Amino acid sequence: MDLSKIFEISGSALSAQSTRLNTIASNLANADAAATDPESAYRARHPVFATVLDQARGAGTEQAAAGVRVAGIVESQAPPVARYQPGHPLANEEGYIFLPAVNTVEQMADMISASRSYSSSVEVLSTTKELMLRTLQLGRG
Repeated sequence: MDLSKIFEISGSALSAQSTRLNTIASNLANADAAATDPESAYRARHPVFATVLDQARGAGTEQAAAGVRVAGIVESQAPPVARYQPGHPLANEEGYIFLPAVNTVEQMADMISASRSYSSSVEVLSTTKELMLRTLQLGRG
């Protein structure tokens, strides 16, 4: 595989994990957003990833490199949580407010996973760059 493909693959992983981190941040920011009715309550968002397969021919053998792309962002189908709070300004006639079904512990665990994946991709880029520089130095000597 061409070393320059490693930069493309790692770059696509960085972009995907960045999108994942942004959706998690949005979910956490809106975890306590109350609404008057279930239809207007915030729904958690989750990115959907797809593999991007790039096939290249090299020396009579077929080599494949796989990157990742964000295929879309979907909204959770979990129903909002109804909470009885008659004194709340957004309470409906029965005294209920509707909160998003966002599990903050789950979101934080997902954020840690995304952050580690992002860091791993940065490390791959850094190591590849260092290997390329050392290869160039061998050519000088």
